[in-house]
Amino acid sequence: MNVVRLALKELVGMFVDDGSLALLALILIALIAGAVKLLALPPLIGGMLLLVGCLAILLESTRRAARGR
Repeated sequence: MNVVRLALKELVGMFVDDGSLALLALILIALIAGAVKLLALPPLIGGMLLLVGCLAILLESTRRAARGR
């Protein structure tokens, strides 16, 4: 059982290293997708917001990691 648990933990770790980074990215994607579908936000503006939002999330995650070292 420990081998299976360890394998699953490693598999998840390959895709999610920083949990808050992944969670914030998913929240951002959901908000922008909702705005494009429900509020008739133009897709080009939605794409720009995704780009800026993802870059901001990545910058904050990098700052947190740098402070931790």
